[in-house]
Amino acid sequence: MSEQSSNLIMMIRPASFRMNEQTAVNNGYQKESTQGSDPESLAQTEFDGVVAALRSAGIEVAVFEDDPEADTPDALFPNNWVSFHADGRVGLYPMFAVNRRRERRESLIHMLASDHGRDLDEFVDFTEFEQHDVFLEGTGSLILDRTNRIAYASIGPRTDEQAAEQFCEAFGYQLVAFTAHQTQGDALAPIYHTNVMLAIGSHWAVVCDEIVTDPHERQHLMEQLKASGRDVIQVTADQVNGFAGNVLEVQDQAGKKFLAMSTAAFESYTPEQRASLSAHATLIHAPIPTIETCGGGSVRCMMAEVFLPSTPH
Repeated sequence: MSEQSSNLIMMIRPASFRMNEQTAVNNGYQKESTQGSDPESLAQTEFDGVVAALRSAGIEVAVFEDDPEADTPDALFPNNWVSFHADGRVGLYPMFAVNRRRERRESLIHMLASDHGRDLDEFVDFTEFEQHDVFLEGTGSLILDRTNRIAYASIGPRTDEQAAEQFCEAFGYQLVAFTAHQTQGDALAPIYHTNVMLAIGSHWAVVCDEIVTDPHERQHLMEQLKASGRDVIQVTADQVNGFAGNVLEVQDQAGKKFLAMSTAAFESYTPEQRASLSAHATLIHAPIPTIETCGGGSVRCMMAEVFLPSTPH
């Protein structure tokens, strides 16, 4: 398995999807659905389309059902509560919205490990931060350069710098912190998750540096990305609104690289940007307009990469 991309993805099929009123307060991308249809059934159809696109590319996907009794409208975004690491450890994260904390299900992790032959060594639990109203929402908050052990984090209401430092200390990463902004009503506010404006693959990075308003932070961010030797593709704030930054590199069992995204993200790229990314990975996409509109997240948010080591035979 590549250091940077996983060949096993965990996804949660939604059971009570809607626009989550508790997360909309600081996610400028969420809107009520204008379709008038049942957003839950639309989201399930879109979810199934993403899974089918991944599986048809040869990606192994572990799908678990959301608990319908839990009333967890954002359960299809598991990357915010869990991260999986190659040393057998699993991170559990403090969540901003109270109704998202019910998404954490350690039983799923044990099932995943046993069903897919992975070693599960230890849980590293950061959830105590919730008692202090401090949050760090997994790989939504932290973009991990697993090869160079650098964690990028845009600091905001759901991404606390002290909590990010504690993650880095626990997992052996160096923190690159900055603040990126989104339009919230008539004002600028810190962006709700780093993973809508930054993505890192084995040989490429997508970044919207223009929304990092502090020039020193912007320069440091770009220097770090370029120093990693990656092909750095800069996108605009408008492209971020199309979820161009919310993409994820995955790989099949033979190690072939793919770049998973929504159709909206695919269409937001220029032909030149698509060509640059295609030089590093095969692009795969599926339409998820209901999930993006009501949930305010895209395909990357739907996928938790599993880096746990394979159990020895």
